[in-house]
Order: sequence, then structure tokens, then C-alpha cells
Amino acid sequence: MVNTFLQTIGKAIKSVNPEDVRRMSERSVSVGLMATTEARLNEMWFWLAPVEISEAKRQQLAALVHPLGPQLPDMPTPPARLDLELWEEGLTKPEHAFTFYRGDPARTVAEVLEKHDELGLALSRQFVVFRPYVTEKIVTSICNENVVFSVTTSLPNLIPSSLSLPYAVSEFASDTAFLTMNQLRMAFLLAGAHDRPVGYREQKTQIASVIAGAFGWRAIARELVSKIPFGGGVIGKAAISYAGTWVVGRGLERLYRGGQLTKSEQRRVYDEGLQRGKGIARKLLAAVGR
Repeated sequence: MVNTFLQTIGKAIKSVNPEDVRRMSERSVSVGLMATTEARLNEMWFWLAPVEISEAKRQQLAALVHPLGPQLPDMPTPPARLDLELWEEGLTKPEHAFTFYRGDPARTVAEVLEKHDELGLALSRQFVVFRPYVTEKIVTSICNENVVFSVTTSLPNLIPSSLSLPYAVSEFASDTAFLTMNQLRMAFLLAGAHDRPVGYREQKTQIASVIAGAFGWRAIARELVSKIPFGGGVIGKAAISYAGTWVVGRGLERLYRGGQLTKSEQRRVYDEGLQRGKGIARKLLAAVGR
């Protein structure tokens, strides 16, 4: 059993390349700001580079953010190509640009990420205002993938084609391999999103925690599926896959913000994940008439 488990973990590790995440997160993103007055321009700048960040980080961002207007003395010429343009609300902007809603900046973030998902990791690493939204998307999407996988492997002939996964189910010999792989991928993505080093060696403590939790998930989930009939075990299995991943994600998020989940917080987060996972699993089963 131990050898089989180690082979499973080895497969999970080989399936995840942290270099891909590192490359996405370290991409340089150039941002242009268009405003009517210097005061409004400064407001947009301090939204992207808030006062609580370090001076060194502010200097890094200054090389990425380029004023487009108003025209000020000694204003440098912006690069010919910008990855992102933010325009003051009320201005007639070009189609490719985004509005900076000063009364609702979360709306600006949502609109940018909806259209430029490929920039999400790099934006989160460089600009803290994007970090909570990118983090939430990483954690919830991977939790959802794990639920779909758990249900798929329990009812392989009943899942409609619309419930797709980013990986072929047949590539993974067990739930443990897939869930561990996905949690490792989440650990790399969250590190990149929080401007932390990405890699097996760089994150050896977090990686060890993910691997240590894999065996417990496997034992509990298999017992549920075998003992509870008529799809109840499937719901429990899927809920545990979600909850376990939810705790890992929220724990890593807290860690990269400079803290740690307490025991009571871990229990609360786990229970929250169970409920969320059950809800998603029930919807999947309802979709296939179970």
C-alpha cells in the first residue's frame, strides 16, 4: 500500500511543472493611465500602488505604469504597446481600454480579469488590488475541478460532456493522484499570485503538507463511497475533496499574507468547504438524473 501511494504521489508531482506558473506570474504587464487632471491621475496611481507597499515595490511599479494624460511637464513617452489601459470614468475611451470606476474599483478589476484572464497571475503578483480576486478564482476553480473529478470517477458513464476538466480523466490512476496534482498546482499558483517564490524546493514546507494530507483524503473518501448507497457516498466523497482543497487554499492564502489559520479557523473553513462541495455535487448528480 505504501509503495502504491508513493507511486501515486510521484505521478502527481511529475504532472505539475512549476516553471509554467513561474513564467506566467513573472510576465511584465505595462499599464497606461488616462485622466483629465493630475489629481485624478494620482488617484489611479495610488490605487495601483497603495501607500502600504514598500518603496522598492513602488519603484518597480513605476516602471510598469505609464501616464497617458493629462500632459504634464517632463512626462515620459509611454511605450508603443501597452498590455492594459485604464481611463477615468466619464471619458470616451477606446474599445480596448477599461474604465476606472473610482466609486467601485472592484468593478474595474472584475472587468479586466473577465477579458484578460491570461494576465491575472501577473497582475496579482505586481498589483495587490488584483490579488484577492485572482486568489479567489484560483481556489474556487480548483476546488470545483476536484468535485467534478470525484463525481466523474464514481459515475464515469453518467457525466455529460459539458462538465469538462482541463485534464483527461484516464491519465490518472486514482483520485489521489488527481487531487494531489491539483493541490500542488494551486500551491504554485497562489505563491505566484502573492509574489512569492514558486517551485518544489522554494515551497517545500507547503508541498510536504499537501502530500501528507493526500493519504487521509483517500482513506475517508473510499470508505464513504463503499458504505453509503445510491449516490450518497459520491456526494460525501466529492464534498471531502472540495473541503480538503478549500482548507489547503485558504491556509496558503493566509500564509502568504503573513499569518496562519488557527485550529478553530481550520475547522470552520473545512465545514464551509464541505457544504459548498455537497451543493456542487448535488447539482452534478441532479444534472445526470441521480
